[in-house]
Amino acid sequence: MLTGKLGSMGFFKSLFGLFSQEDRDLAMNYLKLVGIPDKAYLRADQLSGGQKQRVAIARALTQSPQVLLADEPVASLDPATCHVVMDYLRKVNQELGITVVCNLHFLSLVREYATRVIALRGGELVFEGGPEEITEEWFRKIYGEDAREVHVN
Repeated sequence: MLTGKLGSMGFFKSLFGLFSQEDRDLAMNYLKLVGIPDKAYLRADQLSGGQKQRVAIARALTQSPQVLLADEPVASLDPATCHVVMDYLRKVNQELGITVVCNLHFLSLVREYATRVIALRGGELVFEGGPEEITEEWFRKIYGEDAREVHVN
């Protein structure tokens, strides 16, 4: 969890894991924010996929970002856990005022969580607008004529 602070530490402190109490407190606060303070002392291989995603969010927050980039943060998660992770990303945006740029392929999640949508196809901008503006026609323009929408409930 504290590895998010390594970039701002000196070589020897990072080599020996000499984190300040302030860094430890910050990390714990972010684990609380994402709902898993009780997992602070577990190894990553003891965490579920959703817990790993939430640790990744907390770790990124320790770097005090203005923008959080989330590249397919729920791609390998079950539908229930998808919503848990997306709820925490929304919380980061709303409570901390951090812009979250999220790459999602499930339009049901885009419609529920996004405030602004940019869609690319072949590296070209094909849509920009609100999630409510993505109609069936736009969906086919974005993903192709044979595409079928998958819903994550």
